[in-house]
Amino acid sequence: MSADLVLDGLDKRFPGSPTPALRAFSLTVAAGTCTAVLGPSGSGKSTLLRVIAGLEDPDAGTVRIGGTDVAGVAAERRGVGMVFQRSLLFPHLSILDNVAFSDRVSGMSRRAARSRAGDYLEMVQLQGFGERRVGELSGGQEQRVAIARALAAEPAVLLLDEPFSALDPALRSDMHDLLEAVRRAVSPTIVLVTHDRDEAARASDRIALVEHGVLLHEGTVREAYRQPQNLRAAQLMGGRNAIAGEVGDGRHHSALGSVPVPPETPAGAGTLVIRQEDVAVLADDGDRAAPSLSLIHISEPTRLLS
Repeated sequence: MSADLVLDGLDKRFPGSPTPALRAFSLTVAAGTCTAVLGPSGSGKSTLLRVIAGLEDPDAGTVRIGGTDVAGVAAERRGVGMVFQRSLLFPHLSILDNVAFSDRVSGMSRRAARSRAGDYLEMVQLQGFGERRVGELSGGQEQRVAIARALAAEPAVLLLDEPFSALDPALRSDMHDLLEAVRRAVSPTIVLVTHDRDEAARASDRIALVEHGVLLHEGTVREAYRQPQNLRAAQLMGGRNAIAGEVGDGRHHSALGSVPVPPETPAGAGTLVIRQEDVAVLADDGDRAAPSLSLIHISEPTRLLS
C-alpha cells in the first residue's frame, strides 16, 4: 500500500501574500516510513500537504508518488489519504458506512464495502461501533474513524494534518499508540504535520523542520536534536543555550570555557548549542554543602557553525 514520496523544488505563492508559502522545497519520504513536518504556525506545513494531496497546484517543482509525477492528476486519483484536525465525518451516515464510503464510491457492493470497513474499524480498535452515529462518539473516537476511513481507500501516502492537536494529553498518547499499531499492520507512507516536538519524536522516523516555507533540516529524530543543520533548526527543537566562540585545535573556545568537538569540525567561528537536559550542576568540593555553579558537566554538545 505504501510508496516513495519525492518532492522536488516546490514553490507556492498565494496572491496578495508578501512571501511564498513554499520555497524550493525538496523532501523524500521512503515507502513505509513516517516523516514529521515540524514548524511554527504559518510556516507552510499545511500548504505542503495540500500540494501533495492535489488540493493546491505548485507554482514550480514536482510531486512524485511511487516514481510517477502526479502533476495534473486529480486529488481523488493520486492515491493519497488525508486526515485533518477535525474528523470531517459524514453525520448522516453510520460509522460503518463512513469507513465504507470510498469503496462504495468506487462501485463495490454495500455488503463487501461494509465487510472491509469492519476490518478497518477493528484495526483502529473500534469493533462494535459500526452502527453508531458520529454524534455518539468522543473526539478521539472520531479521529480513529477518520483514520480508518482514510486507510480503507488504501492510499499510497497518508497525510495527517495535526490530527491529534485538539485532544487532551492522555488521548494524544493513545492515538500515538494507535498510529504505531497501524504502521505495524499496513506500513503506510506517512507525512505527519505537527507543531509539537514530543509528538514528532514519538510518532515519526524522521523530522523535517520548516519555517517560512523553507526546509531548514531533515533527518532522524536523533539528528534533529543532536545534529541540527543550523541554529534556527536547533531552536525549533528546543535548543535555547547558544554560546558563540571559536573552533580550533579540536575544541570550541568561548566564555564558557573549552569544550572538545569532533576532529572533522572546521576551524573558525562557531556556535555551541547545549541542550538543557544535558546540563548538570555538581556539588563543589569545598566546605559548602549546597550545590554551586563551579562545575558544569556538558554531555553531547551540539555544534553549529555560525
